[in-house]
Amino acid sequence: MSGPPEKKQRLSVYVEPDLKRRLADFADRREQSVSLIAEAAIASFLSPDADERKEAAIVKRLDRIGRNLQRLERDLEITSETLALFVRFWLNSTVPLPEEGQAAARVKGAERYDQFIAALGRRLSQGPKLDHEVSEKVEQNC
Repeated sequence: MSGPPEKKQRLSVYVEPDLKRRLADFADRREQSVSLIAEAAIASFLSPDADERKEAAIVKRLDRIGRNLQRLERDLEITSETLALFVRFWLNSTVPLPEEGQAAARVKGAERYDQFIAALGRRLSQGPKLDHEVSEKVEQNC
């Protein structure tokens, strides 16, 4: 036979002001006392399966990061192949210039390249991004 339940004991702790505010906000949202929320948090932290839950959360995050990296790798490969095919097509379809026009073409090419770099910088900083343009055009055509 067991005796009467033990009376809860008082515990005083010092926490950062921001943590105290967040704890009070959380308790208000749950309509529970700060003491009850703090007790549950401490019990969870000290429970034997706390490490397993942390490990599971880390594994879940690592899996998500791994999937994101695989998607990025695939997208980069597609982008590289697209650029390579475009350059090959452009080089094969561009007629060579006669000798006397090459100097002027180089000057004009340098100007166009500078304009291209400036436009690329603006596009990367402001958008819209290509994937959004492509998805919008696909949606319009469907």
